[in-house]
Amino acid sequence: MKKVLSTSFFILALFACGGEGNEADNAGVGASCAMPEDCMEEGQTCLTQFTGGYCGLECVVDGDCPDGSGCVAHDDGNQYCFRLCQNKSECNLNRSEEEEANCSSSITWVDDAAHDGDKACVPPSAGI
Repeated sequence: MKKVLSTSFFILALFACGGEGNEADNAGVGASCAMPEDCMEEGQTCLTQFTGGYCGLECVVDGDCPDGSGCVAHDDGNQYCFRLCQNKSECNLNRSEEEEANCSSSITWVDDAAHDGDKACVPPSAGI
């Protein structure tokens, strides 16, 4: 039986091991969550529409987001910082194997021109 470790453990391990993470990873953008208190940064919200949740920071423009993330228009009418990626392996530093996110181009950037060809980490829908 595989034990799932908490997001806090992953972040502590990242810092302790000198792991490679960008500012978005270090802030927990895209990390798994069940409620906002599970997210690392004050002001982050837990988007429970996704399997395993998704810690996102509300944004108006890309400048509101940590390096390594961009401002995405979300289906709930708000805008959130989502982790940028080139491939799936970049999406799951702060997520368990059962809650993996995919690197997707099927998102709506707030500033489309700044993200021509960019992708973002998006977990599967929780079906709610």
